[in-house]
Parts: sequence; C-alpha cells; structure tokens
Amino acid sequence: MSALTTAPRRAGSPSAGIRRGEAAAGWLFTAPVLIILGVFLLVPVLMALWVSFSDWTGRGSPFSPSVGFVGLDNYAAVTTGGGLAERDFGTALRNNAWYVLLVVPLQTALSLFLAVLVNRAVLRGRGLFRTAFYFPSVTSSVAITVLWLFLFSASGAVNEVLSWLGVNGPNWFSDPSGVVHNLLAAVGVTSGPAVLTGNTMLGVSWWDWLAGPSVAMSAFILMAVFTTSGTFMLLFIAGLQNIGADVQEAAMMDGANGWQRFWRVTLPQLKPVLFTVLTLGLIGTWQVFDQIYTGTQGGPGKTTLTPAYLSYSSAFLSQQWGQGAAIAFVLFVIIVALTILQRFVLRDRPVSRRRIRQYEVRAQKGVTR
Repeated sequence: MSALTTAPRRAGSPSAGIRRGEAAAGWLFTAPVLIILGVFLLVPVLMALWVSFSDWTGRGSPFSPSVGFVGLDNYAAVTTGGGLAERDFGTALRNNAWYVLLVVPLQTALSLFLAVLVNRAVLRGRGLFRTAFYFPSVTSSVAITVLWLFLFSASGAVNEVLSWLGVNGPNWFSDPSGVVHNLLAAVGVTSGPAVLTGNTMLGVSWWDWLAGPSVAMSAFILMAVFTTSGTFMLLFIAGLQNIGADVQEAAMMDGANGWQRFWRVTLPQLKPVLFTVLTLGLIGTWQVFDQIYTGTQGGPGKTTLTPAYLSYSSAFLSQQWGQGAAIAFVLFVIIVALTILQRFVLRDRPVSRRRIRQYEVRAQKGVTR
C-alpha cells in the first residue's frame, strides 16, 4: 500500500516552482488589461460616486477643498425633492419603463422568429438573409436615427404608406400624446379617475404613468426593434445549431407536432441564450441615449426624456453635476435589480412531483399499448 501511495510534494519541489512561475506569468500578461480597466473604468466610477455625494459645480477638481460633502442631498432632490428635478426624473423613468416594456419582448420575439426562419435547412440563400437581417445592427445608430427622422416626418414615407390605407398619420416626432390615452380617447375616455389623477409617484400622477409611450417614443421603439433584432438573431441561431437533431427526431417519434416541439423541446434548451438576450436587451434599453440625443433631445414635452439623457443634461447643460451623477447611479441600481429578478424568474426549477407522476402514467400507458 505504501509503495503505491504517492508521496506528498514538498513546497520546494520543482513542480511547485513551475506552478508559481505560471501564476506569475499569468498575472504579468493580464496586468496591462487590469491597469487599463482600473484607470479608465474603476477610477472614473469612483470619481462619479464621490461627485454624487458632493456639491461640485464642474469647475476645477472634484477633490478640491472647496467641494463639500452633501450626503444624500442629490439623491433626495431627484427622488423625494418635490420640485422640477423629481418630476423630470419621474417622467424619464416613466418614458424609459414603457420603452423597456415594449422593446425587450418585441425584439426578443422577432429575433427568435428570424432565427428559426433562417435556420431552416429548406430555406435557400440563408447567408443572404442573415446578412440582410444583421445589417441594421452594424449601421451607426446616429445614421439610423437620422434616417428614421426622415421616414417618420409629417410628409415622410411612413405617413405616405398610411395614406394609401386611408389613415392620416401623425407628426410622429412632434406628438407628445400617450398611445394608451389616445386609444382611450377613441372610445370616449378623456380623463382618468380621481384615484389616478390625484396620486403621484416621483412627481408624476398615476394617470400619466399609465399614458403609455408617446407617439414620438413609439417611433424610437420601432427603431430599437429594427436595429437590435439582427444581433440577437445570431445568438439564437448559435443556440439552435447546438440542439441535436436526434432530440427533434425523438420528439417527432413521440407524436409531437411542430408547435409542441418548439415549446417543449426547442425553447427549454434555448433558456441560456434567452437569458443572455433578455439581459443584454434589458441593459441596452435602460441605457438608451444616442438616439434621444440625435433625434429629439427629450422632446416633445419631455415625452422622450430618458434617465441616461437626463443625467447628461443635468450635468453638462444645467451644471448640476451631483444630481447628474446621482441619476446615473440610481439607474445602475435599477438595472442590477432587474437583472437579478430576471435571473430568478428564469432559473432552473426542479421537476414537481405532479409532473413526474404524469410522466410515469404516460410511460405506463405506452408500455401497455
């Protein structure tokens, strides 16, 4: 027994020295990246965090003796201050919440549909379709925004097509009315109940929270779905190609039709890809900035204002650097919280005993037949 047992390696053995040398070489190779991340990412984040707790006005160094510590005053101003800052932040959150609520499901469903369509073996010219669907994703968002401004102008191509159908299209980027309010007005509801109009959150009444995205924001929602679906389509295609054909054949032999195979076989195996797509979509939609900056700059009537653009305008335009930094960190907390919630919802759950009994009954019926 002792002859077969390997003696423990001493700390000063050559193999231990080799491992230490490999570890040192690994740290040496990664050191430049760590230094770059520390200088250009960690340090600015820590500086912005300090600014959010200070009264810095943007002049001089934020670490100068003249800059004072104000605690949570900047955060209180945008969340509980009761003034214009709180109302603007509430308006921005409302606009962005509707943007996220519509863009994330639509782009996920469309990208999955395109992936399933392009991944079909019977489809000819699949490479051409992949390139065509992905092309908007590699085009500059500024260029797409400018194109969208022309397409959705009062005399643009979209309203021209709508006129062929007998529909008088709106002046998209100049219409601040909410889509839900417009639909309610079409059936005669022009004002909300007192319980909604009389109560507010972040300076915005609940009736305005439920107004839906404005007509102007709806155009940005369509643009986001158009430009991002191609990227997520490629992720879904990669996931579909990792699903073995034998799994689909087994489901077909069990009598599952195409719709059942998609819901019971394909979609569960795409859960890791689905989580990635939803996470990237959630983060991207809460950080929307360049389209707003290029297109409407928050107008009309602040109905396209987003927290990212409000953070920029508060700091760089209004010189309220503390409030701008506070808005950025509140937005960061929102994104992290929603990502954790999404991970919890999409987690793998153990099969319930009731479902196991159903499978056992089906298996027994199959054997008796």
